[in-house]
Amino acid sequence: MPLTFRKSFRILPGVTLNINRRSWSITTGGRHGPRRTHSSTGRRTTSMDLPGPFGWRRTEHSGRTRRNRRHWMGR
Repeated sequence: MPLTFRKSFRILPGVTLNINRRSWSITTGGRHGPRRTHSSTGRRTTSMDLPGPFGWRRTEHSGRTRRNRRHWMGR
């Protein structure tokens, strides 16, 4: 069984410092609405919860490439 470590610290309202075993990241934005995450590995992510049973949407920006992922509650 792998051993994992993850800790989040709230620096300011709407700003969170996330630390895990290999990297750290800063997340800005609240629980409702868009959030932006910048990681020490260079990954940038924008995510947003959608209202109702629609799930959430996440877009990853890493250098020149861009990937979109949509996650829905129902299938």
